[in-house]
Amino acid sequence: MGKQQIWNLLNCRSTIKSINKVPYNMMHSTPVILNLKNKCQDMRNFPVLEGEIPSFCRHIFEGNARNSKTCIQRYSELSEKVKSKTKNAILIHTQRKKKLLVHERLKLLLDDESFLELSPLAGLNMPYGDIPAGGCITGIGRISGIWCCFMANDSLIKGGTIYPITLKKILRSQEIAIKNKLPFVYVVDSGGAFLPLQAELFADQFHGGRIFYNQAVMSALKIPQVSIVCGSCTAGGAYIPVMSEETSIVDKIGTVFLGGPPLVKAATGEDTNPEELGGASVHAKISGCVDHFATSEKEAFEYIKNAISTLNYVIPIEESLEFDNPLYGDDDLLGLAPQDYSYTLHIKLILSRIIDGSRFQEFKVNYGITLVTGFAYIEGELVGIVANNGELTQNASLKGCHFIQLCSQRNIPILFLMNTAPYTAEATNPIQAEDQANRLKAQASMMAAVACASVPKITVVIGGCLGNESYAMCGRSFDPNFLFLWPNARIALVDSRHCFTFTQLWNNNYSEPEIDLKLLKGKLQNESNAFYSSARIWDDGVILPQSSRKVIGQCLRIMKQQRYRIVSVQQSSFPIMRM
Repeated sequence: MGKQQIWNLLNCRSTIKSINKVPYNMMHSTPVILNLKNKCQDMRNFPVLEGEIPSFCRHIFEGNARNSKTCIQRYSELSEKVKSKTKNAILIHTQRKKKLLVHERLKLLLDDESFLELSPLAGLNMPYGDIPAGGCITGIGRISGIWCCFMANDSLIKGGTIYPITLKKILRSQEIAIKNKLPFVYVVDSGGAFLPLQAELFADQFHGGRIFYNQAVMSALKIPQVSIVCGSCTAGGAYIPVMSEETSIVDKIGTVFLGGPPLVKAATGEDTNPEELGGASVHAKISGCVDHFATSEKEAFEYIKNAISTLNYVIPIEESLEFDNPLYGDDDLLGLAPQDYSYTLHIKLILSRIIDGSRFQEFKVNYGITLVTGFAYIEGELVGIVANNGELTQNASLKGCHFIQLCSQRNIPILFLMNTAPYTAEATNPIQAEDQANRLKAQASMMAAVACASVPKITVVIGGCLGNESYAMCGRSFDPNFLFLWPNARIALVDSRHCFTFTQLWNNNYSEPEIDLKLLKGKLQNESNAFYSSARIWDDGVILPQSSRKVIGQCLRIMKQQRYRIVSVQQSSFPIMRM
């Protein structure tokens, strides 16, 4: 059997168990309380996907599963590395200081439920050394029932000092808050910037000053920001609590100043102490830089939780909606996560394990079949799905462009499941050149539709994030609200594992190699794995395939919250100016 025949078999359309269809109802763009009974009934009329693994694909499924287990083992090792880096510091911290650990602080801040942590593997194996978790924890969790973005410095890691990767992580969390109109909480305990790397922290557009620029813009957009000062807040970091709308500070622990006692001694010869220079009493009674004086960390967090409860949100009962689970087990996703593009099975096998009831209303089922588009519910939330099922051909790109505009018109969030094809050979005759030109134009149309779609977008890289096709599938540069990777994901301009394709690409662009191709291939292969990407915050985190449905559902609920705030989110002329 030839390669093309095998590919056709792998990409054959799944059989449909139900053929009942109903007209698709557009979601309202204004906040409304939906009729949940009718909503569930509409979903049950969607056709059911066939999700059984074909017997002739079993060897591919098993190969993918072995690769997934290897990748997940590496994921576990790196996660343990992040935890182990702080074990010795925790002992010193508990013996010498009275401050709580960052995870203890988050327990005081967040409601008693799991939160979505962002970029937990950031900062590993950086040129300037390991910065576990990037030196801070960022994420999204509920506070007083409201989804909030947060940033919490971890003083156990380099004393809370801000490194370039720390800065990038904070800026990304602010960006997520802006895109999703989420309140932001800063838990500050930092010694300021790491001066030996000041050239990577200070001068440029997206360096340290961007944090404060974002704070002003967020306030003008009526995105609430509050701070808890529960440690040192030095140098540029002192602006964070001062530019927040409400701030609490912990007595004897929290301090805010541009330069600490050692700097004052060096500059003026005067002896002083942190409390006199910028302690809680100074700022609560004299400067007015903080609003709530707390005698303990628990009290400080209570002030801020009470502030969050005044933000005027009306969350509907819909949040407790019950939904149908997929008909197929999520453990199978390990065998459906491709170790290589040639090990890709039909994308509907993955969809049948993620969407509610495995029900999917497909759009243009017979056209451009290398891209699958359609509507489904995930944990009770309606979503449009755009999923790679082969190369992004001309017809597939036109189909994707049409569907993305449809979702934007109906105000339906879009989920991209990305597994783009490796680099293909250049045209060798006029017919191939014309085909490639037509494909290029169609992909450009799809890119424009993705860039301009006014609805929230989530991207999950389930295989390859390769080449230009990744842009049309809402890669990082196309600004999705969230972007996650499976552990098996590959992120690169080309897939260096394909020797023939890689050598051909090089020969087509460079007449005389100026570098050892073997060394270059090894470098590219190392730099294209999911963990290299996540360490540099090119994504919002690596998630296990089995967790995809939960994470996507959580993101959909987070993105929807902005509809339930009574205050308009239109930009005002100025931010709140405290003093």
